[in-house]
Amino acid sequence: MEIARAAAELFMRHGLRATRAEDVARAAGVAPRTFYRYFASKEEALGPLFSAGAEKWAEAVRDAPAGLSVPDALRHAVVRTLTPGVGVRPESMEWVRSLLRLAEGSPALRRVWGEACQGAERTLVEVLAARLSPARDTAEAGARDGAVPADGEASGDTVSEGTVPGAAAAGDAVSGGVVSAGEGPHVAAAGVRFGAAVAGAAVRVAVETWAAGDDPADGPAGPVPRALGHLEALRDFPWDAV
Repeated sequence: MEIARAAAELFMRHGLRATRAEDVARAAGVAPRTFYRYFASKEEALGPLFSAGAEKWAEAVRDAPAGLSVPDALRHAVVRTLTPGVGVRPESMEWVRSLLRLAEGSPALRRVWGEACQGAERTLVEVLAARLSPARDTAEAGARDGAVPADGEASGDTVSEGTVPGAAAAGDAVSGGVVSAGEGPHVAAAGVRFGAAVAGAAVRVAVETWAAGDDPADGPAGPVPRALGHLEALRDFPWDAV
């Protein structure tokens, strides 16, 4: 992380093109061979910073109050991590803006940013699966105990649509109003991954769009209002069915 911070400072002060990996190593107080032990290029040196920022939001979803629904947990995490003076220092947001602008002009740096976002998305999948598992376990326990709604009817390995909230949106396992119990785990994995991908993109695009302009981070066009607006796309996502 010390190398990553040194790289960020040099990139912003002198530009990406004018900064060499050796310059970053010197600024961080390490030998060039130590630098290359951790990073294959000067662009990759920003990986820890990008990853820390991207992962912070996913971890905030994990730490959101247990009683919150998934949509509310996502919004809670956005406010907690992207509001200047709350979960992030105002000067850190300006660093984010500068570094993302550098990435726009560098395919190598964009790749590092993209990999950091993908890593955070994988974390978010695990976080959302954990938040959803208690409710799913309760529903499965009820089904095992014979708790079938009056308008639904269990038969063999299938469950009628009336017994699964939002089943019609569960994906390819739904056919003619019937959900195959054998495909449940796969549908759940796909549904959580899809939701995490959309949520991650909602926040990433909000931050990138804000960084490309000159709006203040704490203003009405800052990353928080943008991200909250984007997350509305998941307002009706059937989390209880994934």
